[in-house]
Amino acid sequence: MPMTEQASGSHHPQPRPRSGGPQSAPVEHVTGAQSLIRSLEEVGADTVFGIPGGTILPAYDPMIDSSKVRHVLVRHEQGAGHAATGYAQATGKVGVCMATSGPGATNLVTPIADAHMDSVPIVAITGQVASKSIGTDAFQEADICGITMPITKHNFLVTRAEDIPRTIAEAFHIASTGRPGPVLVDIPKDLLQAQTTFSWPPQTDLPGYRPVTKPHAKQIREAARLITQAERPVLYVGGGVIKARATAELKVLAELTGAPVTTTLMALGAFPDSHHLHLGMPGMHGTVAAVTALQKADLIVALGARFDDRVTGKLDSFAPLAKIIHADIDPAEIGKNRAADVPIVGDAREVIADLVVAVQAEHDAGHTGDYTGWWEDLNRWRETYPLGYDQPADGSLAPQQVIQRIGQLAPEGTIFAAGVGQHQMWAAHFIDYETPATWLNSGGAGTMGYAVPAAMGAKAGADGRTVWAIDGDGCFQMTNQELVTCALNNIPIKVAIINNGALGMVRQWQTLFYNQRYSNTVLHSGPDAPAQPNAGTRVPDFVKLAEAMGCVGLRCEDPSDLDAVIEKANAINDRPVVVDFIVHEDAMVWPMVAAGTSNDEILAARDTRPDFGDGEDD
Repeated sequence: MPMTEQASGSHHPQPRPRSGGPQSAPVEHVTGAQSLIRSLEEVGADTVFGIPGGTILPAYDPMIDSSKVRHVLVRHEQGAGHAATGYAQATGKVGVCMATSGPGATNLVTPIADAHMDSVPIVAITGQVASKSIGTDAFQEADICGITMPITKHNFLVTRAEDIPRTIAEAFHIASTGRPGPVLVDIPKDLLQAQTTFSWPPQTDLPGYRPVTKPHAKQIREAARLITQAERPVLYVGGGVIKARATAELKVLAELTGAPVTTTLMALGAFPDSHHLHLGMPGMHGTVAAVTALQKADLIVALGARFDDRVTGKLDSFAPLAKIIHADIDPAEIGKNRAADVPIVGDAREVIADLVVAVQAEHDAGHTGDYTGWWEDLNRWRETYPLGYDQPADGSLAPQQVIQRIGQLAPEGTIFAAGVGQHQMWAAHFIDYETPATWLNSGGAGTMGYAVPAAMGAKAGADGRTVWAIDGDGCFQMTNQELVTCALNNIPIKVAIINNGALGMVRQWQTLFYNQRYSNTVLHSGPDAPAQPNAGTRVPDFVKLAEAMGCVGLRCEDPSDLDAVIEKANAINDRPVVVDFIVHEDAMVWPMVAAGTSNDEILAARDTRPDFGDGEDD
């Protein structure tokens, strides 16, 4: 299978595989399974999330003898995949998950697709039926390499036991360099059982894989010239900046230029939320200031971002007056959605560092940008349309307030993992992210059920830090079984269920676009039950469910109890904690750009279009 490079930041957490040679370690005689575990030890994998089964079973026996690899027995393979992703996002290392053939492997498809969309480095190891049975529709056979080909950066079917060390070394190298992403290694059972040899480092061979990290100097100089000539520039920062560990360089560039900064959903924490240059998150539910800045800009400097539809809205109306500088490690992303005036292929850290030098040279030559008028507009939009929310008239909990107080009361360095939906957007807006790798979420795939297992993986990798999962009652019911895994493996995460009794974001769309016809979005009761039962009669009772899984279960319904309940949860660190926050069901996420419409049509609140006061029809 030919290798292609794919893009948005660079990642260097794992040791690069070295070529074998005369200096290689002595050859050992082992089984294929022992070779696999030894290889994982050598590449630095310290945690594997998985479930044993028939074809992968040989690999589990040598784990008993391994002092370096911790295996976490999950309750569902999807949980293993998301845990590997959360581990990778929190630690910067490659996450590892393991499953058996057939349904075990196909249960990894969703988290692999999720990691692919968000450029997360994971290695998925799957068992396969015996070599001679491949293609015969054997029991629990599935062509997992074929199934995952579109959603992996690369995948391998091992055909010789002696290739296991090389394959693992190459898989980790591919996953963690260039544009990070998932790599799958499929190993037939007979190869795990076979007698083979092991030596490290192996001889690696990836002739088609040469990620470009160093940007072209001419393109850098042209970008610096455009930045100093622009009147309305915006730095459009994507998740690639975090993956490249380029946040320090980004801060220097922003302060040197004085240009406003927007950070996408995947880039929250790449630039401090509290910084005066930060406008917030752009996109469908972005801040008015961030969305409007991109629309009115005359220059957009895209760094490790991919101009996805949730940011651009209706593409042909996006930033109509802007020239585009697009820097990305994946050449396939540049020009894919929006043509670039200055394309720059390279690692985000190297690109930004070189831009700093080039912009400083422009300044030294007397060329500096004057953004005074631009900032007058930006500050007016920011002050006129700040983020906010209304307290429910009936005295119930506002979900935004719950999430905001969780963020304010959380210990320093807390990692937040969010599910997908309204609570995800509120967590993006109402928690302050000052440092990278403190915000984990499923951005590209939008995977419900992500939060609990991802938080579990993050906590397993960053044990000394508090980890909160911000989840909805819909998302929570997809993967909450991993709380059993947390309870039995001493992984004390904290889970906030923002419980509005409905699939909240879908219900919001039904309110706005389907005349309040709420078809199949109510979760807490059946069609013949009371419309809004009290918390004690809801099905399921999340407090009892949490307790049944070995966790502490708490509930909060009264705003006057909010801080005390959150502080109680923060104080419990020997077991997982689940807090059922009963919130008002009609709260909506604002601002909002309706799907398929122009960002010019952003609504600050329902039926409320911002007035930009510039004489244009906005």
